[in-house]
Amino acid sequence: MRQALLFQTMSSKEVKTALKSARDAIKNKEYKDVLKHCKVVLKLEKNNYNAWVFIGVAASELEQPDQAQAAYRKAAELEPDQLLAWQGLANFYEKNDQADLQTELLKVYHRLVDLYESSDKLKFQEVSRKLVDLYHSQHDYLQVTRVWLRLLELKEVEEGVDKAELRTLWQQMTLFLQDTVEELDVETQNHLITAYERVLTLTENVPCEEHKKISEDYIQCLSKIPREEDKLQKACKAMGSLYPLQTFPLEILSSYYLTAGVYSEEAVSCFSCLLDLDRNSGPALLGLGGKALQDRKYEEAIKNLTQGLLPSLMGSIGWLSLAQAQQKMHRYPDCAASCSKGLAVCVGEEVKVNLLRLKLEALVRSGVHSREEAVKTLNQISDGQCDPVLLFLKGKLFLQKGQNEDALQVSAELLHSHPNAAEGSVLKGLVHMAEDDQQQAEHSFLKAVSQCPESAECNFLLSQLYWTKEETHQDKSKVHTHLLKAAKLDPYFGPVFRYLGHYYREVAKDPTRARGCYKRAFELNSSDVEAGAATVDISMEQGDMDSALAVLQSVTEKATPGSAKWAWIRRGLYHLKTNQNNQAIADLQAALRADPTDWVCWECLGEAYLNRHSFTAALKAFSKAHQLQPDSIYSLYQMAAIKQTLCHYKEAAGEYIQITLKEDYVPALKGLGECFIALARSAMADCLDGKAVDLTQKAIEYLFRAVQHRPDLSCLWKLLGDACSSCTVVAPVRAQILVPVALSGDDAQNQDQDHILDQRQLLTLGERCYGRALKLMPEAPNLWHDLGINYYHQAQKLMSSSQETEAQPVLQKSLQCIKKAVMLDSANHSYWNALGVVSMAKGIENYALAQHSFIKSVMSERNVSINKLDVLCYLSSLTALYHHQALIAEMVDSYDTMDLFRHTTELSTHTEGVKGYAYWVCSTLLDKSNRDSELYRYNIVQMNAVSAAQEALCKYTERVQTDADAFIMLGYLNEQLHLKKQAAASYQRAVELLQVASHTSMLNFTLRNYGRTLCDIGQPEEAVRVYSLVPLEELQDLVGLALAAFRAGHLQDSVTAYEKALAVAPSEKERAYILTALALLQHQMGSVDTAKTLLFKCSLLKEPISESLVCLCALGLVYGDGTLAAAALTELQKLKAATGATMEHRCLLTCTLLALQGNYSSVQREAARGVHSNPGNPSLWALLSRLVAEFCPRKANGGAVAGSVACQSSMTLGKKALLYSGVNQLASGRHFGECSYRNPLKTIQRAVLLCPDDVATWAGLMAACHTENTACSLRGSTPRRQGLERILMTLVSEKAYWQGFDRPLTQAVEGWALQQALTGLRQAGQYEQAEALCSQVLSVSPDHPAVFLQLSQVQCERLLLEATSEQIPIPFLEQLNTTVMGKNTSVSSLHWLAEVCRSQGLLVQATVAYKQSLQLASHLGHCSGQMGSLLRLALLALAPCMSNVPGNSWKDLVQEATTEALKLDPTQTVALLIQALLQFSIKTGARETRRLLERLVYSMPAEQTETVASVARWYLLRHLHAKNDIELIDVTKTVKDSRMMDFYRKLFPSA
Repeated sequence: MRQALLFQTMSSKEVKTALKSARDAIKNKEYKDVLKHCKVVLKLEKNNYNAWVFIGVAASELEQPDQAQAAYRKAAELEPDQLLAWQGLANFYEKNDQADLQTELLKVYHRLVDLYESSDKLKFQEVSRKLVDLYHSQHDYLQVTRVWLRLLELKEVEEGVDKAELRTLWQQMTLFLQDTVEELDVETQNHLITAYERVLTLTENVPCEEHKKISEDYIQCLSKIPREEDKLQKACKAMGSLYPLQTFPLEILSSYYLTAGVYSEEAVSCFSCLLDLDRNSGPALLGLGGKALQDRKYEEAIKNLTQGLLPSLMGSIGWLSLAQAQQKMHRYPDCAASCSKGLAVCVGEEVKVNLLRLKLEALVRSGVHSREEAVKTLNQISDGQCDPVLLFLKGKLFLQKGQNEDALQVSAELLHSHPNAAEGSVLKGLVHMAEDDQQQAEHSFLKAVSQCPESAECNFLLSQLYWTKEETHQDKSKVHTHLLKAAKLDPYFGPVFRYLGHYYREVAKDPTRARGCYKRAFELNSSDVEAGAATVDISMEQGDMDSALAVLQSVTEKATPGSAKWAWIRRGLYHLKTNQNNQAIADLQAALRADPTDWVCWECLGEAYLNRHSFTAALKAFSKAHQLQPDSIYSLYQMAAIKQTLCHYKEAAGEYIQITLKEDYVPALKGLGECFIALARSAMADCLDGKAVDLTQKAIEYLFRAVQHRPDLSCLWKLLGDACSSCTVVAPVRAQILVPVALSGDDAQNQDQDHILDQRQLLTLGERCYGRALKLMPEAPNLWHDLGINYYHQAQKLMSSSQETEAQPVLQKSLQCIKKAVMLDSANHSYWNALGVVSMAKGIENYALAQHSFIKSVMSERNVSINKLDVLCYLSSLTALYHHQALIAEMVDSYDTMDLFRHTTELSTHTEGVKGYAYWVCSTLLDKSNRDSELYRYNIVQMNAVSAAQEALCKYTERVQTDADAFIMLGYLNEQLHLKKQAAASYQRAVELLQVASHTSMLNFTLRNYGRTLCDIGQPEEAVRVYSLVPLEELQDLVGLALAAFRAGHLQDSVTAYEKALAVAPSEKERAYILTALALLQHQMGSVDTAKTLLFKCSLLKEPISESLVCLCALGLVYGDGTLAAAALTELQKLKAATGATMEHRCLLTCTLLALQGNYSSVQREAARGVHSNPGNPSLWALLSRLVAEFCPRKANGGAVAGSVACQSSMTLGKKALLYSGVNQLASGRHFGECSYRNPLKTIQRAVLLCPDDVATWAGLMAACHTENTACSLRGSTPRRQGLERILMTLVSEKAYWQGFDRPLTQAVEGWALQQALTGLRQAGQYEQAEALCSQVLSVSPDHPAVFLQLSQVQCERLLLEATSEQIPIPFLEQLNTTVMGKNTSVSSLHWLAEVCRSQGLLVQATVAYKQSLQLASHLGHCSGQMGSLLRLALLALAPCMSNVPGNSWKDLVQEATTEALKLDPTQTVALLIQALLQFSIKTGARETRRLLERLVYSMPAEQTETVASVARWYLLRHLHAKNDIELIDVTKTVKDSRMMDFYRKLFPSA
């Protein structure tokens, strides 16, 4: 016992010590030690409360949640009334947010609340608040209320508790619950109401802001609890009494009344009070609107409901009320829209059904545009098969769709199920009306009226039927009766009033009542276009414009863009009528937005634009109207009239003619006559007299047609007079016009034929026309003026024909007529001016009257505004002033003379000024000494004087055809413009005039020029005849005759003429030219030595000319005399520096000489030197491009660039240069596969497009196509340009024939084309076609030498392909050899023969053929042929060397051929490669072999072909492999050569 007690005492001490140590460890945060100490305690005392608590603390900190929770629970079980364990559990659960632990936390909080309730009030409140927050987060609002009420109960029993604190606690309770009132159960809601009431009770200093806020929350809470209506009303009234200016309680109360549908006096009072406080209050307006709807004040209801729905949240009820009001007012589209908005916010099923029914009715009654939506709405209504109204609407839907049978079936069902309902009879009547069965419809509507006599719709439908029924067409009393009844039953039914308006307007003839009915219908339905339009029309008929405009203004202000067309167009027409054009345009534009296809509206708009003088806009408007209605003559006429106003006479005439083709519309005929008169005057102003006469004839024709229809119109006779009097300035020869017999006054029996009238007869006819116009309008001053001018022109014509006696009375008539015009209108300056001109005329010569008239004209003109005609008169006067200035300048020899004369041709055509300007231009051109002067550059070059003078002279000679000087100058100017045929015609006319006038010197001068132009235009025989008419005493005549005789083929006569010219040549230079011409003639006649002698004489003169030296050099080149050519070229270079064409000739001659000497490599350098000296000369660039392709094809890329430069520099040379560029591209090996946009085919195609008649371009195209086909074959693809050989060959032959080549050259071209075609066919394997082509050519040209050779080649190749063995029969081979070695062979044929021999193993014969081709190429001077022969020969001899054939003959032949090739071109890489391969075959491992191969691989120029480098690299690799050289690796890395790399891998598989 003692021991046990001792043990217990000792263990108790240890426990205390361990617990103390654990507590210290917790303070030091040594939680693992805590666990150790606690374990010691638990070993001694398993149920130690503190140890388990300490373990819970340590485990929690060490993140051992399960152990911590178990320790706390163990401690709580051991001593449930102790706080430590429960506090630890609470802390533990608070730190963990797991959902399952939150339930345990609630239990812990409840235990803590129970423990703290009696011990620690503060802790009690703290834990209670935590408990409330936890329940609130779990939305357990009942528990929140209970816990908070327990806290409040404890707080209220405390002594000295503060009311403010209690109020705060109650208010906090409301804050917890106020946002979820609808979700609370009844108990919780009651607690919440109690809380609000306690807060309001405990609030002091009432009224105050805080109390107002709590009251608002309390009322808001009550409004969410449906069963507390009494408390809500009391609360609202209490708050309203305390805060009378606050709208909140009234808004809540109003919302309650609206929701409950209460519209009592108390509710209306509430609505009114709220509206007094807030004029925009939604609930108040909705409430008053609902009340108005209940009282059938629909307009007021719509107004209040529409305004109230904007700010209000009372969605579905408000929209339903609004829709009901709109339905009563028959505003169905608005009703449907309101229903849709209500359905979007609707939550109640009953309201939803009502909205759907209203929407369906509104959609059905709106018309066919809403039927699809109506069907969808009908499908949403569940009980649609039982309700008669819904069945009626369904039947109307079928009617709108045109399904009358279905509608009739619905009406039958309706009559069967609801026999007493009027809807069935109405629907049946509507079906019968749709089927035009008026009798059955009347029976149905009468039955409907009897079933429902108070239905306005039934009465209206019956009246509508009576209105259209034929039996009641005369007696409309039934219509009136039923319409009045319908209007009484439903005063808001707009169609009733519209039909009443129809009745009063058409039957009763009472426009005042009709206007009132229409106005009422329009007020009820502003979209009723018929009623609105009738209201406006009747108001305007009655003169009440203000009312009409008021209606239109009200419509247009509310109209959206694209609507209310009827209002816009009526207002536009009103403004158009009152000349308010801008407003009319705006209104009509608005009308067109609504209907852009209304052509009448477009015409009105055009009229408005026209009144505003916006001619372009008016033209567009009338054009649109005509486009919409092509049959409208008015639109077309206005378009023509506007164009005539804008001086677009030609276009106007075309549209006038369109009208006259439909009918003889007099305004169109008149306008057409005016247009032709204006065009004729314009043509006469430009001196286009022939055109003017034709236009005048057309004007007379159309004006006569107009006069035939309306002879009572003075303006038509006046225009006829103008047309007949307009040709006074035209040459009498041209003034011959066809006029109708009836107009000319001839009594001929055949009235269908027209008579030709001359100028005097036309003037007489114009006099008669003016007379007829004056009979109709005797007081028109312009008619008297025009008649006076006509008499004046008649008098002038009589005087010009020496009939002065007859002219005097006519002049007197002219004077009297113009005096009459002045008397009638003395303010018109043109009348005074005409009077002055007539007074000065010969035969009257009243200078005093003339002076007085001119003074009055000047005085009157100052007060006249300037118009377009005045501007033209001003320009004419200004032209005359310039002419006078030019004459004065000519007299004083001023340098401004030509410039002043030029102004007379630019402003208008002045006859004397034109001739003066042409004279000065010709004089300046004939003066060769001033070409570099600034005055020449300005007057001639910059001002384009030659073209301007030529154009002006053409006009002058068109009118004045008797002036020989003008024709001479015109001929010279045409020559300057290279218009040779026109120049010859001008000179011919001048010769004809001069032969009549007998001017010998001038005639000889003209004949000389005429002969020269005839020679230029290819009429040398006629030129010889003309020159024979000249005395042949002057040098120019003799030289001209010599040239003409030469071109005519009379060589001996040409020599004779030149010899005579040589005798009269005044200077050494002219003698040199004549000697050169004689030398050319002698060469033409075959006397080469004589030609050389004459050319040598030229070179020995004191003033040698370059042309003679050029001819001498060319002669030496033609006959192979290099010494003569070189000497002449040396002398030519001693002359002055060459420019332009001379430089090109020198360069060409030098290059030709070098080629003749065999120095082909220098040819390209010489051309390049010329380009370098003259880079701006495109001819030299073109020459360089041409020579590179022929003599230096390795540099063909540069040749292509040179051709491109020439093409860009000169359009003339660019056509040929383009071909040269394409040939160079061919030589460089380019094709379409390399570049799709820069290749020879594209380039040569452009050249063919520019020069389609040049045989060279077609030949180039043929070569380019062959190249493309060859490139495709090499790439393994199918050629895309097959089958063109025959076509292109034919084209080349035709072009060669038409270009007039000599026979040998033509044959050469044809042979080349044939060879090219055959090559293409052979390449494609079409040997039969090739042989047939040769046979075809032989049938046409049996003497063509190249064809036999080509045929032999084709047959040989075909034999090789078809033969069983590779050997050709010896007889055939001998025959082939004989054919190829014939007289007319070619280099390519010899090459082909050599290849055939090589293929047969006949290397000696092949060698002979190649040597023969080399000789032929050397003889012909073909550089490329020589190079090709040498290289082929070297390659032929290399084969035996590479095969190690014994002997040195083949090696020597290779060395000899390559050496000769390198002499021709030291950089020829193929020759160098052959030499390297020869060295490789002799000594594979020699150092010389390596040097030669490395030179080709590393050191050759960039233009070297890749093939040469690749072959050299291949053999260098073999050489290095044989030597086992380490540099082999470096060689393989130099260039990416796949073939060489494959070979390297075969040599070194391990590499």
